Amino acid sequence: RVGQIITIKAKVNRAFKTSMEVGIKVTVQDVLTNVEKIVSVAYATYVAKPVGAGKIELEPVKLLSTDDHLEHTLAIERRRIRLGYEQVFQNLMQESNKEGDYYGTFEEEDAVSTDLTHVQSIELVQPPHANHHGNTFGGQIMAWMETVASISASRLCHSYPILKSVNMFKFWGPSVVGDRLVFNAIVNNTFRNSVEVGVRVEAYNCEEWIKDQARHINSAFLIFNSVNDKGELLTFPRIKP
Repeated sequence: RVGQIITIKAKVNRAFKTSMEVGIKVTVQDVLTNVEKIVSVAYATYVAKPVGAGKIELEPVKLLSTDDHLEHTLAIERRRIRLGYEQVFQNLMQESNKEGDYYGTFEEEDAVSTDLTHVQSIELVQPPHANHHGNTFGGQIMAWMETVASISASRLCHSYPILKSVNMFKFWGPSVVGDRLVFNAIVNNTFRNSVEVGVRVEAYNCEEWIKDQARHINSAFLIFNSVNDKGELLTFPRIKP
């Protein structure tokens, strides 16, 4: 909230051959009560940008403390789980395509159509949105994704959704200054007190925009819940495709 102190700490947990895991912890401190608490923990994967065509191989991380050793060990497990999730997701998508129109017979009383939750937003990447390489900040893309996903979720709960987690956030390609980014968000499913919103991001330069040739640069699944004035979790309605 306004007036609180936010501290962001980041460190490289482990360097693999050509990629690295960076752990990020965000804490907030209330200046009036001096209470400090963790509000977010994330793990980001980076690769070094090569000068030529070849990849840059990374040096191992020097482990200086017990926590360093623990995070170093856990990093390989997180990588294994992450890659496993991606494979499972790809398999599910392939199977769903084979099944055809599975949802054609879906019926449930009082279910809300997901079409009502579809939200599209278009952003122009300008210099303040990019790093010194001219590539769009990943955090900027995530912020735009959260905005469009929040609007999508609010159409279902008629309240102000609260972001709880972001899953399978991955960059499939870069975007640069001058690109137009198209964000499409839609509610995928509800789970009583939470809702999953899928967001797809496509990029166009001027020529691609005229030819309608999109570059898929990012996708993610955002989980929201919502509370009433008493802080009690609200129940989301069921949805139908």
